[in-house]
Amino acid sequence: MDSLHVEDRFAERQASLDGFREHALVRGVNPIVYWTLRAILVPFFLLYFRMARVGREHLPRTGPLLLASNHRSFLDPFVIGTLVRRPVYYMAKRELFEKRWLAWLLNSLGAFPVDRGAGDKGAIDTARAILERGDCVVIFPEGTRTRPGPLGDPRRGVGRLALETGVPVVPIAVIGTEDVRRGWRVRPRKVRIRVGRALRYPTVEQPSPRLAAAVTERIWACVSLQWDWLGGASRVSLPSSRESHDEVRAA
Repeated sequence: MDSLHVEDRFAERQASLDGFREHALVRGVNPIVYWTLRAILVPFFLLYFRMARVGREHLPRTGPLLLASNHRSFLDPFVIGTLVRRPVYYMAKRELFEKRWLAWLLNSLGAFPVDRGAGDKGAIDTARAILERGDCVVIFPEGTRTRPGPLGDPRRGVGRLALETGVPVVPIAVIGTEDVRRGWRVRPRKVRIRVGRALRYPTVEQPSPRLAAAVTERIWACVSLQWDWLGGASRVSLPSSRESHDEVRAA
């Protein structure tokens, strides 16, 4: 009985996730909610966070677009959404869809759920379908928020999407959003976004994991370049064993 109950709960949860993804595909954003909230947030971000947006000229104005960015805060999808004058869609962890009011709001704003750490094929398929219809998708290759310190390691999903769809991929770095929230307080911290030139890759119907990982590394290198330009923390490279041995001998 217990195993059947667990299976029923899993099936119910999966059906709920599929429903939110279907809403993003079929109905898209709620235009009243989306554009009203955007009209409020853009001036608020510009004034309260002194938001600076560098490199917006690199963003194609029409056609499918994949925005690849680092992830520091819950605010990241919203500040990235201010870069383009059209709706953006993005993956959000499935836990955010457990509360009905929050799930409705996020879905209305273009979010669809992803089951992190489970190789969520449904979320990737949803993102691909949105891109194929000509819309804009934000993806965070790190897979989760990384704060503070240097950038995290990317997952190969962004490379797979880039190859399967052949759409332009724009590398983006966001800095400052990690310092905004303290508990329920939203503090005035300077937020900066830098946009790199769009990257293009040939379309591959079924890219191998190795190829997807290689493309991901290229995309992430460009995100890292924007991050370095903004003054983000860099990783400390440890000396090799041979270098350490040479240093000991020199001492």
